[in-house]
Amino acid sequence: MTATLRLSKHHGLGNDFLVVLDQPADADLARRLCDRRTGIGADGLISGTSGGAAGVDLTMVLYNADGSRAEMSGNGIRCLAQAWVRSHPDTDGELRIATDVGVRPVTVVSTTDPATVQAHVDMGKALPGPDLGQLVLDAAQAVTVDVGNPHLVLLVDDVVPVDVDADGPFIELGIEGGINVEWIAPDPASAGRLDLRVWERGAGHTLACGTGACAAAHAAHAWGLVDERVTVAMEGGEVEVHLGDTITLIGPATHVADVEVEAPVVG
Repeated sequence: MTATLRLSKHHGLGNDFLVVLDQPADADLARRLCDRRTGIGADGLISGTSGGAAGVDLTMVLYNADGSRAEMSGNGIRCLAQAWVRSHPDTDGELRIATDVGVRPVTVVSTTDPATVQAHVDMGKALPGPDLGQLVLDAAQAVTVDVGNPHLVLLVDDVVPVDVDADGPFIELGIEGGINVEWIAPDPASAGRLDLRVWERGAGHTLACGTGACAAAHAAHAWGLVDERVTVAMEGGEVEVHLGDTITLIGPATHVADVEVEAPVVG
C-alpha cells in the first residue's frame, strides 16, 4: 500500500536533506529516498512533527542515508527550520526544536536570496567524546568531542591532501558505535579561521557538517589555535561558530525543491 508523500529538499552548504513535515517516516523510507541512484538523493531524511512538549514548536528526527538514526545535525536542523518557516509563513522565525539530545533554539532570518535563509542555532555544550581505545591516528593532535553526537577532531598541517574517502570509513568503524571524523588545519594568518574536511557517520564524505564545525572550533580553541569566534571553511562553504557557555552555529539553509513521491505507508 502506498500514499503520496510531500517533502522538500534543502541543503546547508551542500550537506543535503529531505524534509518531511507531519507525515510518518522511518529508516526504510530514508534508505529508499536518499539513494542517489534509485531515489531522490540526500545525505539524510528529516522528520519534523509539530507540537510535543510544552514550549516546543516541533520535534526533529533524523535518519542518515544508510537508515541509521543521528542524534543531531547542525546543517539538518537549519534545513528543518527553513522548511517549517516556509510552511508556516506567519511565524516570527523564532523556533524551539526538540531533538534526541534536547531542545535547540533556532532563529531563522531571511536573506536577499528568496531560496536561502540564515539560521542561528544554539547547539548546547561541548562535552568529552568517547574513548579512542587502541585506534592509531596520523595527526599532530586528536580529541573526541560530543556536541550531541560523537566527533573525532584530527589536527593536520593541511586538509587538502587528506584522503577522506579512504581514511574516513576506517576511522568511523574504529570506535564502537561509529564516529564522525573531522580533519582541521588552522589558518596561520588568522586566529579566527579553520579549514575542515569531514567524514560523517552514516552518510560518508559530505561537503559540510554543522556539528563537526562546532566540535572542530571547540577542539581548536582548547588547543590554543583559534579565538572564541571562528569561521570554519568546508568544501561546501563557510559557517560561523561562536564559543561560550553554549555553542552558537550560524549558517545558511537553501531550499532546492518541493517533491511528491508515492511511498509505502509507514507504520
